[in-house]
Amino acid sequence: MPTIDANPASGTRDLLPDDVLRRERAFATIRRTFDAHGFAPLETPAFERLEVLTGKYGEEGDQLIFKILRRGEHEASGEADLALRYDLTVPLARVAARYGSQLPTPFKRYQIAPVWRADRPGKGRFREFYQCDVDTIGSDSLTADAATLVAVTDALEALGLTGFRVQVNSRKALRGLVEAYGIAVEREGDALVALDKLDKIGLAGVTAELVERDLPPAAIAALEADLSAADPAAAVRARLERSETGVAGLAEVDQLLTLVGDAVPVTYAPVLARGLSYYTGPVFEVVHDGLDATIAAGGRYDGLIGMFQSVDVPATGGSVGLERILLLLEAAEEASAAAAGPEVLVTVMDEDGAADAVALAGRIRAAGHSVEPYSGGGRLKLAKQLRYADRRGVRVAVIRGVEERAAATVTCKALATGEQRTVPLADLESPLAAWLEA
Repeated sequence: MPTIDANPASGTRDLLPDDVLRRERAFATIRRTFDAHGFAPLETPAFERLEVLTGKYGEEGDQLIFKILRRGEHEASGEADLALRYDLTVPLARVAARYGSQLPTPFKRYQIAPVWRADRPGKGRFREFYQCDVDTIGSDSLTADAATLVAVTDALEALGLTGFRVQVNSRKALRGLVEAYGIAVEREGDALVALDKLDKIGLAGVTAELVERDLPPAAIAALEADLSAADPAAAVRARLERSETGVAGLAEVDQLLTLVGDAVPVTYAPVLARGLSYYTGPVFEVVHDGLDATIAAGGRYDGLIGMFQSVDVPATGGSVGLERILLLLEAAEEASAAAAGPEVLVTVMDEDGAADAVALAGRIRAAGHSVEPYSGGGRLKLAKQLRYADRRGVRVAVIRGVEERAAATVTCKALATGEQRTVPLADLESPLAAWLEA
């Protein structure tokens, strides 16, 4: 009988215990940070009606939506009516439209949940992955944008991350830039899709894509000249002075920089666009030197909720790139040899001592330590159990064989140093605590 391939589907992965524990620690840290900033938790379904998601993510994003075929008698049609959620922002907009009268204004929420994209898998890039979003609904003040940015960077710092940089821009400034270069408003999307790839494909790549998209040669030449200047940000600022919309966008950027102040290291990035089409105002990205990639991003999307109701509602938010951050945390843990196992392993030296080991493990657990009795079965060799304990990252092995049970004693072995001590069973808690606290 042929065997079935045991590998997970492409773009997904199995999470082993160390991975799960690392994630849960990160999730808990982020939740505490967002709670401290006044955001409340929210959950939404894993899938949405297809019309909820389509038309919200731009030209390239809509192609990456995982669609779900109709069920039952419609299955043969090949049509889809549902889709796995692509992000957490559009579902939030739907919730805001559906429950707006029941929510406070402004409504501040965070959500940590998986999303799905029919993307090409790569290092740190999956088809199924977790997002962590923080948003404010109902405020048109840039104070909300600044609060989002500070909350996101505080979460990154709480996770122990350093070496990240924050870049900000405004979609209004970009719209003004398109005007200043003489690009027709209906071609704005083509221009921004290419500009948003500057960090990935460089100026030559952006220029080639603009040519391929048949944008005006004079506009491409002017853009290339500004971005290759000694100070590209200053060159673009000067160009924006020719556009009323551009001046308004620059004012947004400067006000945001003032509001954030010294709390976050922020710089103006003149062609930062963010690929999603629903952004309307300030946008930001957080880049980490260790990955040379974006680990958090967001912006203002004042028109998105209005797609679900007759009245627009202002909104702003950010998303923490958990998967890339977890890669950094994993590397840090490997460097420090961090382990996810229990603090204590109680060995089982013979079948008659199994019940005694389970009871002893319960006693140690009641004293406030994580512990497990060995449950491997087979030939109960001490060396095998100690190898298991070492692999799990156990700090102390508690050994209680026939001799120890007869003498009412326990032998404790510190696995890191090899130090071993036999103590009275009645006095076990004190020396065990001393070793674990050392």
